Amino acid sequence: MFSQTVEYALRAIVHLADQSPNPCTTEQIAKATKVPQAYLSKVLQSLRQSQIVHSQRGIGGGISLVKTPDALNLLEVVNAVDPICRIKTCPLGLKGHGTNLCPLHRKLDDAMRETETAFSETSLADILSSSTNSYPLCNEPHERLTTLEGSPALPTTKR
Repeated sequence: MFSQTVEYALRAIVHLADQSPNPCTTEQIAKATKVPQAYLSKVLQSLRQSQIVHSQRGIGGGISLVKTPDALNLLEVVNAVDPICRIKTCPLGLKGHGTNLCPLHRKLDDAMRETETAFSETSLADILSSSTNSYPLCNEPHERLTTLEGSPALPTTKR
């Protein structure tokens, strides 16, 4: 249902939310999310243009979120790279249908509406704090080299 671009954008944003407020390089994001770096660069460009992420060149620079993880929802990310297209008129152009969608297209549009609602109600903080046995994007616990306040810390294992 979602394009590979959406999948890659969501992976990158979840990783950035996990590392927030610290910036990450494109190489670091690509490695952590298993997204080809060249493709990721294009995805990050779309996210920059939509003001989802900010990039800073130079020492200590990298890519970081513009908003905090609790203030950014999944729908904003999806719409930045490949917006969900709702069905407003008959896709077949049938004059008799117009905005009165047939049962099939009504059902498809209902599913898209429900997806939009679910994604708009889910923040990145929600994704990171979900209580499951697996942590987003990771096969095993990973190390975080800074505290939430952004100051250096000893590596810790996050579960």
